[in-house]
Amino acid sequence: IEDLNHYIEHEKSTRLRKQTRQKRTEIKRYKKKFAAYSERKYKYKTQKAILQDRNSYSKTDHDATFMRMKENHMKNGQLKPGYHLQIATNSQFVLSYDVYQNPTDTRTMIPFLTLIKGTYGHLPEYIVADAGYGSEPNYMAIINEFNRTPLITYGMFIKDKTNKYKSDIFNTHNWEYDEINDEFICPNHKRLGFKRYAYRHDKYGFRRDFKLYECDDCSECPLKN
Repeated sequence: IEDLNHYIEHEKSTRLRKQTRQKRTEIKRYKKKFAAYSERKYKYKTQKAILQDRNSYSKTDHDATFMRMKENHMKNGQLKPGYHLQIATNSQFVLSYDVYQNPTDTRTMIPFLTLIKGTYGHLPEYIVADAGYGSEPNYMAIINEFNRTPLITYGMFIKDKTNKYKSDIFNTHNWEYDEINDEFICPNHKRLGFKRYAYRHDKYGFRRDFKLYECDDCSECPLKN
């Protein structure tokens, strides 16, 4: 831009000066975009450092996370910045408590149990909690890492007991299973044989293992629609 400014000042031809100004305008436009992108990149980097592994934070209190509060006088499910308090009790006595930034119960259980074990040196034999804490990572951690017994229902526990759920023919949990041949039988009486093992990592790094089953031919299935 400086070179073009110098050229415009010393060029006598009006036509050439006009062409040079157009070229300078285009370069200035790119420079402005670059400056905006650079500023935005710095802002995003700062925000990500505050967020860490959360999905939100309050601008007035960076440690607070937006959560859907149960007690809300507006009764419209407002999100408000807050903290997640966990309290462990035994025979109505408070054993321990801690405050977390994450709004979900499932992700607070393992660090909370680790805190209790670090404080007392051991955990109670039975870990009792409601369905909000039921997850595969929590079950595995309580059994394998803490060597304790979880008494925690899973999230679908009540829904699994409904007639609508148990009578749904397209729900794979209701399909007949041939244990000897390791095959499922679909509502069209086709057999789905075991294909392969698979795994998937969630966004927190936990590995979930799966068994995949597949039918040889579903092309002319009357239930396809």
